[in-house]
Amino acid sequence: MFFTGWAITAAALISPVCALSVSLFSARVGQHMVLALLAAPLVAAGRPAEAFRAALRVRAGRWTARPGCAAGLFAAVIWFWHAPGAYSATFESVAVYWCMHLSVFATAVWLWSTLIDHARAGVLAPVLAGIISSVQMGLLGALITLAPRAFYAPHALTTTAWGLTPLQDQQLGGSIMWVPGCIVFLVVAMCGLRRLLDQPRLAPALARQ
Repeated sequence: MFFTGWAITAAALISPVCALSVSLFSARVGQHMVLALLAAPLVAAGRPAEAFRAALRVRAGRWTARPGCAAGLFAAVIWFWHAPGAYSATFESVAVYWCMHLSVFATAVWLWSTLIDHARAGVLAPVLAGIISSVQMGLLGALITLAPRAFYAPHALTTTAWGLTPLQDQQLGGSIMWVPGCIVFLVVAMCGLRRLLDQPRLAPALARQ
């Protein structure tokens, strides 16, 4: 899973999708969804942090098991890079462009690591982190999709060749974020909730939280 996740990451960043993301906002959003919803959970499932700590013989920090912090930072990164100003800046600087991809991928890996390692993170925290992530992805996707005008200036003249107006391209990109992003994290949260309901012995711990 670890190496498959990295292979998908490489494919998302060097495949024709990467070149297409220069012309279409929807392709850029699709690229981010591949990184955050497919590659990141696979990399996290390989538990690279545990292997790294074992190799260096160091103990895990408490921050590594905080789903709420991970969900909050992931949300901040996603919202920041999809704001029109920050998004436009990625077309003006190679460093800013790669900072965008690295921050999206890194925070997604941290979030998925806390969601997968629910035993270390606690009882309820991963469920809440999944719900928060689902809500914020759905909200941002909906705002982009339902906006009355196109916000992303870099694509003002690049979408016509693909049979789309800038607004249609923006609506398609918002839908790509809205539906998959919302559903994937919601399913993860519901699976975590199901585990809680299947374990009555955890009720006292749940009540304390």
